[in-house]
Formats: sequence, C-alpha cells, structure tokens
Amino acid sequence: MPLISMDRNSSEAQIKQLMNQNYDLISKKRWEGILDCKKRFLNNEDPCACENLHADVLESWYRSREFGINPYIKLTKPQLNHDEFEEILEENSKLIQVIKPLINTFKSMAILTCGYILYLCNRDGVFLLQEGEMMRMTTEGLVWNESTIGTCVHSLCVRLKRPVQLMGPEHYCVALNDLIASAAPIMNENGDVIATLILSQPLMDKPWLDSFQNLNSHTLGLITSLAVAAEGQLKLIKSNKSLKESYQNLKIAHESLSLSHATIKAISNFLDEGIIAIDRAGTIIHTNHEGARILKIEIGDQNRNISEFLCSHSRLMSAIEEGRSMSIEEPFCIENEEHSYLLHIQPIFSPSTEQIDVAVLRLTHVEKINAIVVSRSGAVANYNFEDLMGKSKELKRSIELAQRFANLSDNILLIGESGTGKELFAQAIHNAYRPQGPFIAVNCAAMPRELIESELFGYEGGSFTGAERSGRPGKIELANGGTLFLDEIGDMPLEIQAVLLRTLEDKQVMRVGGRRYKKVDFRLISATNKDLYSMVKEKQYREDLYFRLSVLTINIPPLRNRGNDIEILSKHFIEKYCMKQGWKIPKLTPETQKIINEYKWPGNVRQLQNAMTYAVNTAQKGQINPDNLPNYIITDTTPICNEQTVNDEMLRLDNLEKIAIETALLRSDNNMDRAVEILGISRSTLYRKLKDYQIQH
Repeated sequence: MPLISMDRNSSEAQIKQLMNQNYDLISKKRWEGILDCKKRFLNNEDPCACENLHADVLESWYRSREFGINPYIKLTKPQLNHDEFEEILEENSKLIQVIKPLINTFKSMAILTCGYILYLCNRDGVFLLQEGEMMRMTTEGLVWNESTIGTCVHSLCVRLKRPVQLMGPEHYCVALNDLIASAAPIMNENGDVIATLILSQPLMDKPWLDSFQNLNSHTLGLITSLAVAAEGQLKLIKSNKSLKESYQNLKIAHESLSLSHATIKAISNFLDEGIIAIDRAGTIIHTNHEGARILKIEIGDQNRNISEFLCSHSRLMSAIEEGRSMSIEEPFCIENEEHSYLLHIQPIFSPSTEQIDVAVLRLTHVEKINAIVVSRSGAVANYNFEDLMGKSKELKRSIELAQRFANLSDNILLIGESGTGKELFAQAIHNAYRPQGPFIAVNCAAMPRELIESELFGYEGGSFTGAERSGRPGKIELANGGTLFLDEIGDMPLEIQAVLLRTLEDKQVMRVGGRRYKKVDFRLISATNKDLYSMVKEKQYREDLYFRLSVLTINIPPLRNRGNDIEILSKHFIEKYCMKQGWKIPKLTPETQKIINEYKWPGNVRQLQNAMTYAVNTAQKGQINPDNLPNYIITDTTPICNEQTVNDEMLRLDNLEKIAIETALLRSDNNMDRAVEILGISRSTLYRKLKDYQIQH
C-alpha cells in the first residue's frame, strides 16, 4: 500500500474520495509488492524499481540508512532524562492543554475504543501525550524521528507539512510492521510545523478489504480534524492573549493619557494666564480657570465662539490663518468692556492634512506685562516722607503741604531749583497715595526731542523705521494704576504739550500709529525749576496746560534758605557714605563746618551730597579740613579782595575755568545743553575742556 497524503485543509469527504481513487492500489498484489520491496531493501538490494512504493517513503528509507539506523532495533530508545523531558513538557504546556479536551471529546467514539492509540509529539518527535487503550509501551521521554528510528509517520508529516498515513512495512523499523499510523501536522501562523497528532492502530492480516479501507479513511480524516481544531484553539488562545495584551496596553496608554491630561489641566489651572484652545472655526474647545474667568464663561461651556469676544477690527483669526507662532496685542470686548491682552498664538497642525486643526491662545493682561516692564526697569519709589531730612520751617511747610495733597487725586506741580529733592517729594507723595502702583519718572529735558512722543505715548508695531514689531507701551501707559512723574516739565516741546493736555483731560492715550484709545488711570506729578507762568506770558508754554498741571503747587525751598539743615545734611551724608564703605566716620573741623554753612550751594542738596563724598575720600587722619572740600567751594567762600586768603594757585585762569565748568555742571544737573548756555561756550568746546581738566560728568 503506498503512502497516502493530502492537503491539511482537505475535508473528510475529500479524504474519502482520495481513498476511493486509490482503492485499486490496496489490492493483495500491491500489498505483496510492498512486502517484497521491504524485503529486498533489508537485504541491501535496490528496490527503486518497485512501483508499489511511494517515492517519499523510499527516499526516507535511504536517509534512514545513511543515519546508520538498525531496522531491527527495539523502539525503547533514545530517551530523554527526567529534567530534559519536564522542560519540554513545560515548553509545550499550552499545546497539551489544548489537545487534551479535544481528545476527550472523541473518546466516546468507537474508533478510540477498539485498540487505537493517539499520540501528540513536538516537532522533534518527543512524545508529549498518549491516550488510548492499546498501550504497547511507555513513551515518556522517547524521541521518534527519522534520525532516531528511521522512516515514520511523524517525520514524513513534518517534512511534507501535510497529513500522512503509513502502512506497517512502509515504516523503516521492522518493529512497526504490524501497525498502520496516521499523522496530521499542527502548524503556527507562519506555516511552520510545531507538533504532530498520530493515530496508531493494529494492521489487519488482509488490509485490502473494503472495511479496512473505509476505516483508514475515517482515521486520517479524524486526525486531520483534530489537528485543525487544535490549530484553531491555539490561534484563538494567541488571539485572546494578543487582545488581552492590547487591552492592557490600551488601558496603560489610557491611564497614561488620563494622567497626562489631568496633569496638564492642573498645571494650566495653576497658571495666572488665560489658556484657550479653539478649532479652525473659532469654537472654544477648552479653557483653563483663568481663561474662563477672563471671558466670564463656565468651564466646559460648549458652542461658544471666540468671535463673540473680539472687537470688529480684530486680527486674531487672520493671524491664525498665517499658520505660525506669534504674539499680538488684542482687545477683547467682554460684557461691553474693552480689555487689552497680549495674545500668544500657537497653531497645531493635523499630521494627515497638514492644516491647522487647533490653535492654543495664551492671554496675558497688558497691565500685568506693563507691571513687569516697570519693575524690571527699576521704576519704583523708594522714599517716604520720613526720609525727607531737615528741621527748617520752610522745608516743614513744604512737607506738610505734600502730605495734605498726597491724599487727593489732582495733579501736583513741584517748583524748585535743581537738586532740591523734587523727585524725593514725588516718590513720597506716590507712596502715600498709590504705593502698590508703578512710579514712572520721565526727565523731559534729557529726552531727545524727536523721540519724546513715542516714549511718552508708545507706538504700534511698524509705525516707523526701527520700531519693535509688536509695538511698545509708552511711559503714560506704563503708569496706569500709579504715578507719572514728569521732571523738567518746562522743557517739553510745544507740539507735545497739546497731546499731553488731551491725555490729561480724557484719561485716554493713543499710541503713535495706533487706531484706538486706551483708558489710563494715573496721577500726574510734574516738576520744574523754571518760572512757567512767565513762560506762559511769553508764549513759550501753553496756558491751558500750565493751569492743568498747577492745580496743586508745592514750592520746595533751596538749601541756602534752610538754615541749620545744611549742617544736619552734611553730617548725614558723611555718615551714610562711610557706613556704606565700612569706613570710620571722620570729623568735620569747626572751620570746615563754617565754610560749608556759609556756602550758597547753588546745586542744593545734590551738590552738598557730592561735596561730602569728595571730602570723605580726601580726608586724612580721621578729620575733614577745609582743603578736603572741592576747590569751587573754597573759591566761592573766599573774598577775592583779601590778599591774605587768596593764594596764587587759586588765581590761575585754568583753575578758575575748571571751577566754573564744575559749577555749571552742578547747576545744570549734568545737562550739557544748559551747561553750555550758562558758560557761553559751544558744546564741542565744553567736551574738549572736560577732557583737558579730566572732569567727570
């Protein structure tokens, strides 16, 4: 009888059809031909001319002979040791668990109760499982394959990857001549054989009978069905395992995403800036607490569009369409009130369409930005009324007026010579009125004429060459919620005076190049050392602005009119400077103190402080003598007509010129334009003489 084989996906009906088609081969003559081929092969004769033997079987016989296998050996070897066998059982535990219930399902069938036995072997031929009543030998640890026992149904099944049935003599070993075996492969998803199912039964004396042929076809169909069912169960187990792993991975990913979402949400809610996410149509899809507070909506409020809160000239949506990160200043209209925000736009693109799906907006109130700018620029008020030193009636009267005016919201004009402490008064008034707000100080005389407008009122981006792209707030805008101190207000150009007057009247400011006004709330304190009223009469200053500035006026007395304050301040400045340097405080000699008290101090308190600094640095042996004072003080306090007190060195023209320059710089508070006006020389001449005399300015 030749080898009977079929495709592993064939049905039982196809198996029967195959068996019926080969029925004439299982004749008595054919059976005897197979026996004759086996006999000649065992006698070392060439049976290749035997047409009754399948070619695959004959090739296997030859391979078995090359392996040196004795066809007459007993089939009790080779055998694995206990540990090796247990390890293989563990490796194939899932396969065994699948096969056992399938075998139990078929145990009730007669075919398994009439001398049949079912084996499960791994790919290498190690017996994993044995079920049935024909228990010929213990198979535990046995390894049957072509290299151990020669041609067998397991080896051919693995090699051919399809169901195989072998009649007794077709086996290589003689010990299997009285058995007929059917085997079907169990394959993995890659088409590799991982195990075989083998059904063994005793061979009848007359295998060519019809009843035996039918039984053989059922046997092969049964074993194939079991193998296919086992594959299905293994695939199902693996699929379930993959599903479980996928589910676990999805669960982990979901938990991770949920944690990330919760973390990001918590972080965004801690931010004191508004975070708003919108889609391409402008629909709000997410806000943090601050964003919801700004828009005055509920968190999670659906179907609200950002356009509801934008002004008619908004640039937001067009900026988003540009598809790049940018920052713009944007007004938001919320409950009929307009608020300006610095808006940072971050577009998010779809990976598939490369179009903007979402845009994240970060809103920072402009006032907050301005406050940061002010704090970083050092625009703070450090002095209070307690810091204004002096006991003179004139100073006390000025302080009392300032304290009374500090609680009012009207504009204040401080009038006094340079160096009298006008800015100290302004800071003290600010700290009594709006200590939490910004204090913005502007020196109108020191600011270039062509830049004063943009410095005061700010500008929009692109307003002029060199302008910052995002624009810049002006000093008035930065002073919102605090105090604007305009020093040297008498030097403000006439064309700017009209714009300032409009701002003071309306409490609104428009940036250079802007299209809309912004509300500002600030308290104005201005200061001057000029006679503004005389300037008004001479048409050098706007009358309407003057009366707007001088609602409340405070005259600050010069140092020469403050009596004993000169001595108090001189000692204070010496002590303060020495404590800062960590030096021992020197003493003023009576003669030196007399000179200081009698000097007129045209530069007032600032000049006195500078002079004491000079004296401390030139003092020796712990005391300050007259020669430790600056030359211009000694010269001014020494009568020229007194030949006894004037030495030749003082009368040198270069010394007198140096003293004149130093005095002019003091009186002008280092303002070069005013200094050249006082001295009656050109700016270039002044710079040359500063270099010649090595005068610091």
